[in-house]
Amino acid sequence: MATTEAAAPVEAIPPVQVQYCQVCSFPLEYCEFGSSITRCKESLQKSDPDLYNRYYSEEALQAKIGTLSLEAQEKLEKDTAKKEAKAEAKAETALKKKMASQVTIKRIERNKRKHVTAIHGLENFDVDLKKAAKFFAQKFATGASVTKNPQGLDEIVVQGDVSGEIVEMIEEGVGLLKGVPKDNIVEVEEKKKKGGD
Repeated sequence: MATTEAAAPVEAIPPVQVQYCQVCSFPLEYCEFGSSITRCKESLQKSDPDLYNRYYSEEALQAKIGTLSLEAQEKLEKDTAKKEAKAEAKAETALKKKMASQVTIKRIERNKRKHVTAIHGLENFDVDLKKAAKFFAQKFATGASVTKNPQGLDEIVVQGDVSGEIVEMIEEGVGLLKGVPKDNIVEVEEKKKKGGD
């Protein structure tokens, strides 16, 4: 008969806790492969200096680079600088586009005395159009919806002539409309064309 030995108790290995970057959403070890490593470093240094020292201190960087040849080190530095410059240029272009875009508030005549107000351009300022439509509907006690305009762009259509109130709300930065600059608002009035003209 075979003898049975008592097996050594096997300890369970605890799962690895992965921490993610607040800027690029990569795991902290992989921030260097993203396009925003400078901002990642700054964020990590503010939030957790110990982890920052673990990944980006001089000793940690020398340990990483020590395994590379001189040519590979130079190429890595050039690539990193190029990625950062590209990311900064992209962010700057997005900011310029955002500041150049306009919010158009159009008062459209439906019948003789009935009007609707169409607002488009809010999505450029990171305003959720569905939430904004619901906000306008509650504020003015009317119907409001998100529809496509003839150009194929999303716009909010609010029943009633509320263009003046909407301009005031944007200027005051009420609720969802805080990030919209006052200078980028354009008010337009569109009258219904008569059948004979």
